[in-house]
Amino acid sequence: MSARTALVLPALSLLAAACGTTPIDRAEAEAMLTAQAACWNRGDLPGFVASYWDGSELTFLGGSGVTRGRADLLARYQQRYPTAEARGTLRFTVVAHQPLGASHALLLGRYELERKEPSAGWFSLVLARQEGRVVILHDHTSESPRE
Repeated sequence: MSARTALVLPALSLLAAACGTTPIDRAEAEAMLTAQAACWNRGDLPGFVASYWDGSELTFLGGSGVTRGRADLLARYQQRYPTAEARGTLRFTVVAHQPLGASHALLLGRYELERKEPSAGWFSLVLARQEGRVVILHDHTSESPRE
C-alpha cells in the first residue's frame, strides 16, 4: 500500500462515519435481531415492528403476499399472533451478512418459533440506517419444515 493510500483510506472512513454512512456490520445486525426477538418474546409487537423502516418504502414479503408500511405490518402481526400461545418464543440464527454499500446490508438467516405447533423458516432482510439506527427496509420470510 502506498503512503498516499495509507493516508486517504482512514480519511475516507472518518468522512463516511461523520456523514452517517458507516457500513452496517454483522454485530449491529445481530444486535438488532436480538432486540427484536426480545420484544416478540415479551409480547411487545409494537416494539418488534419498531425495528422496521418507518415509511412507505418498507416491504414485507411472505406467504400471503406483500405488506407495505409499518402500520400494516403491525396489523398483520397482531392478527396472526394475538396471544402469547400463538406467538411462542422466537429465535433467530444468522447464516450470512453482506454489506451493500455504505449504509445497507443483506442478512440471511433462519427463524424458529417454539410453541404448541412449532414453526420455522428462512428470511432475507435488507437492512438500512434510519435516523442512526439499523432497521429492516425489506423482509422476505418463508416458512419451511423444521430441521
